[in-house]
Amino acid sequence: MVVDKIENGIVLDHIKAGNAMALYRYLNLDELDCSVAIIKNVKSRKMGKKDIIKIDSMIDINLDVLGYFDENITVNIIRGGERAEKKHLSLPREIVNIVKCKNPRCITSTEQELDHIFRLTDPQRRVYRCAYCDSAGGNAGGNV
Repeated sequence: MVVDKIENGIVLDHIKAGNAMALYRYLNLDELDCSVAIIKNVKSRKMGKKDIIKIDSMIDINLDVLGYFDENITVNIIRGGERAEKKHLSLPREIVNIVKCKNPRCITSTEQELDHIFRLTDPQRRVYRCAYCDSAGGNAGGNV
């Protein structure tokens, strides 16, 4: 299989095999007016299998979404057909409007315009808690 080379854009690499479509939807990549390639189950020495997403445009990409989804994803910035920058992610300390609080008594249930803010409370278990009601927002990567 041959997928065209990107001149200027972004390559999301080291996505856990089978997760590219969920990440595509989570990042709203379907709303872009450029080419987006999803390559699934690529052989990888490091991971066995992985997915890759190639975006043929320079866009603002939410690194917090990527870090929350899977901090092992690498973000490669391509300029002039060459990798100009490689970003490694980490779990964000705070996420805003990435997940919604599931507590029906939380103020975000009645005040629809409030941002849904979650703070990382247990990095080892990847647990986030609502900034308003302290309800667990689940584990990072598990809510996507």
